[in-house]
Amino acid sequence: MTTPRLFIFGLGYTAGVLARDRLAQGWRVAGTCRSAEKRAALEAQGIEAFVFSRDTPLADAAAALAGVTHLLFSVPPDSRGDPVLGCHGRDIADLISVDWAGYLSTTGVYGNTNGEWVSEAAWLKPGNDRQRQRVEAERGWQALYRQRGLPLHVFRLPAIYGPGRSALDHVRAGTARRIDKPGQVFARVHVEDIVGTLLASMARPSPGSIYNVADDAPTPSPEVIEYACSLLGVEPPPLIPFDQAELSPMSAGFWSESRRVKNDRIKTRLGVNLRYPDYRAGLEAQWKAEKNS
Repeated sequence: MTTPRLFIFGLGYTAGVLARDRLAQGWRVAGTCRSAEKRAALEAQGIEAFVFSRDTPLADAAAALAGVTHLLFSVPPDSRGDPVLGCHGRDIADLISVDWAGYLSTTGVYGNTNGEWVSEAAWLKPGNDRQRQRVEAERGWQALYRQRGLPLHVFRLPAIYGPGRSALDHVRAGTARRIDKPGQVFARVHVEDIVGTLLASMARPSPGSIYNVADDAPTPSPEVIEYACSLLGVEPPPLIPFDQAELSPMSAGFWSESRRVKNDRIKTRLGVNLRYPDYRAGLEAQWKAEKNS
């Protein structure tokens, strides 16, 4: 039996968790990063790594992608489109060994719903340039599925948290802020539940499918910070009215939207059982693991 080979364009936080999981299961894993230093660190973990960006495409894509059975695309689009599609769309379209491919998108493609629930069937209403770029990237990858048969699955992700990138880490670093905007909620998901969903999809491929990957409990941001502080035994930071928060343009755009994200499809179609159905379960598990270590 052929050993699966996973190639990831964009070995960042989430994709790195998947890569390490598959390495532990005996898969061959390769992917791209943005610097020689990161490449050396990845290769020290047993991951075959290549430096890639729009201005630094793979020198020999055919060789890098040879024997790939699973592909994951985790590189965000820019003002010129999706860099992976732009540089290597044809190379990927020519692959015949791929059993599964996934694209990590964002629930931002739905735009602002004023706190209303959205499913995968909702109209896409991107409200800013970054979201419009995501919609176009999704469409580009979906076209490769329709026209060339790439077994593509799209995963729309909300705010991602996990060890090293959680409210616990922000509180300890002194960067946590409790911003008060009545009626505002954010959807979020633990990184391990993203990986669990990707693995469930690999086990049950359904090319052309789109999945929201979120937990069960969209929640106001201050509530999450308060719970993290309670676990750490510290006082929460002061509550700041939204109109006094002095947010950066990117953060202001983030806070201008509120939506609840339905996750029924990953449960009914993929059989996903969320390990962390809400932020409390995720933060408490991280806190306990840190205490024990």
